[in-house]
Amino acid sequence: MTQASTQATGKTITFKRPDGKELSGYLASPAKTEGAPAVVVIQEWWGLNDQIRGVADRLAASGYLALVPDLYRGEMTVEEEEAHHLMDKLDFADAANQDIRGAVQYLKGHSQKVGVTGFCMGGALTLLALNFIPELSAGVAFYGMPPLEFLDPAAIKVPVMAHWGTQDEFFPADGVDQLEAKLSEGGVDIEFHRYLAHHAFANEEAVGPGRIPGTQYDPVWAQLAMDRTLTFFGRTLWA
Repeated sequence: MTQASTQATGKTITFKRPDGKELSGYLASPAKTEGAPAVVVIQEWWGLNDQIRGVADRLAASGYLALVPDLYRGEMTVEEEEAHHLMDKLDFADAANQDIRGAVQYLKGHSQKVGVTGFCMGGALTLLALNFIPELSAGVAFYGMPPLEFLDPAAIKVPVMAHWGTQDEFFPADGVDQLEAKLSEGGVDIEFHRYLAHHAFANEEAVGPGRIPGTQYDPVWAQLAMDRTLTFFGRTLWA
């Protein structure tokens, strides 16, 4: 993998979905954009907040163009009940086939290869995107999955990595095992990693009072998961 640069920059952009509608997003760019691969970063249910922008910034600092599509159209929250409401309003099929695919197609205009990654709700959408978007070259899901019946392993033609917490109360180990078996038996190139951690272990804001019970940031596992992710993208996205 090429040497990382820390001189990344970020800005809000507008791009078009396949149906022609416009959508905004946060684009973080590396210091050297020529020849850089790209990654679509998908938000948790909180919205396009500073934490998810920070994920894009870290990817840009490692040499990637990173785009976070604004799936909630400017809405965001720090309250669990409101996050539930915002997620319930989201049309997941439209988000995968239009919002995320539009972000992928925008990045394909700048990069030869584009990957996707997401967290919790974004992890589920990552797997859906891999199922529905042929322009993708790789994907990494963090502790999130759609209902298994929504996934067709035969449609996923690219390598997939996923990170899970063995103490996750929202996506229990049995479901993760079933997902791994379905994808593996379907011939998908998968790499699953499990950590002695709770849900949202890679979200540095999942600490302190007021956060959802059952979520807990773990800096050690978060760093290992990100290192593995960067190694994976280095292998699958760099020409």
